[in-house]
Amino acid sequence: MSTSSALSRTEKWSLLALVGAGVSILYATFQDDGAPLMASIAMVGIVFAAAFSLIKWLGPVFLKAGLKGKDMAKPRRPEIPETMGAVCAVVYLMALIIFIPFAFYKDIVAATSGGGNRDVVIETQHVENGRYLHRFPHGKLASYLSGLLSLQSVVILGIGDDLFDIRWRHKVLIPAFSSIPMLIVYFVDFGVTQVVVPVPLQPYLGDVVELGWLYYMYMAAVAIFCPNSINMLAGINGIEVAQSLVIAVQLLFNDAMYLAPVTPYPHPATDSHLLSIYFLLPFIGVSAALLCHNWYPSKVFVGDTYCYFAGMVFAVVGILGHFSKTLLLLFIPQIFNFLYSTPQLFKLIPCPRHRLPKFSASTGLLDASVTEWTEPPSPLVDAGLRLLHTLKLVRVIEDESGRITESSNLTILNLWLVWMGPMREDQLAWHMVAVQTFCGMLGLFVRHRLALLVFHHDNREFGFIA
Repeated sequence: MSTSSALSRTEKWSLLALVGAGVSILYATFQDDGAPLMASIAMVGIVFAAAFSLIKWLGPVFLKAGLKGKDMAKPRRPEIPETMGAVCAVVYLMALIIFIPFAFYKDIVAATSGGGNRDVVIETQHVENGRYLHRFPHGKLASYLSGLLSLQSVVILGIGDDLFDIRWRHKVLIPAFSSIPMLIVYFVDFGVTQVVVPVPLQPYLGDVVELGWLYYMYMAAVAIFCPNSINMLAGINGIEVAQSLVIAVQLLFNDAMYLAPVTPYPHPATDSHLLSIYFLLPFIGVSAALLCHNWYPSKVFVGDTYCYFAGMVFAVVGILGHFSKTLLLLFIPQIFNFLYSTPQLFKLIPCPRHRLPKFSASTGLLDASVTEWTEPPSPLVDAGLRLLHTLKLVRVIEDESGRITESSNLTILNLWLVWMGPMREDQLAWHMVAVQTFCGMLGLFVRHRLALLVFHHDNREFGFIA
């Protein structure tokens, strides 16, 4: 284990070069009073190197501490380190803290009088000695810190779940409490609780509908859904990190559409999407490092900590970036997986502790895992299962008398295996990455093109916020 925990010569020098380049860029941007976007890009390489190294170094430590799990989809079921998502989360949180001066230094010190009335805008003609003083962005700093606080609290939840295996019914609502700092800042800083009504309904409901406190309930529901949905679409090497990386890159693409020169500057939504970029770039760095170790054949497990941490990153950027509805369009596979799983989640169909696909040692392939019916299902459930079987949405096995004895577990991974047949674990993971990518691009197309069929504007248009 000591050999595998050491960086190779190539890894060591590559990571040192990456860190050196990142530190050089950070120094240059800090000396130049700005360019926080360049500083955030530099952070990607630094956090990748830090996370990659720490995961490899701490693997034996986690094993010795008992933080390990068996890889059930391998012939010998090897034990490998678990909860490595906590390492990535800590590196990420440290990066966000270190980034604060790069994002806000110019407004805190360089472009203010150094104290006192920072909220007072001084006109250019009143500025002496060539210094330009402008408004300190209290709102954006408050938003940034509230997101950081929400992420810290959900990481604590994830680590507690990994250590103590908290029951699902006890932990499912906890992300809502983690979202309270964000919601308070949203109320103070933005406070918009109106939604634009589709054109066909405007004669009946008006141009906008005021949702009031219901909108805050909706945002809390987003904060609950995102972490838990990443946690539900799991069970094979690399799938949790890969789906999160795809979503993060697509969110980054959506954010870039609001920056110059793609969209005229200054656009009212530019600052919100820049804030989103500052949260997403270091997340992509630590996730890419974790995927290097977690991809098939996995050397580490991510644990529930990563799932909650990743989901809350998306909730933070969606809420603070004011595009929570766009965010859900990138969660189409996760939404389908949740709806498809509801009969088992609500115990209409027996739900085993783990529903990951079943590994066959003789073939080396994964197939859909099943729920065994020791007692005949109720007539209603029986009819529902047979209908789903006819629609090829579930696989049902009957005995000689025609009674249902087995049905495939209701997850998107098992459903894909029902449709496509047994396959290798890495092949299934690649298929899910392709599904996630396609659904995300479809969601962005719907958001920025098809939405114009039922709305007058896309909020990328200058001077318009939907």
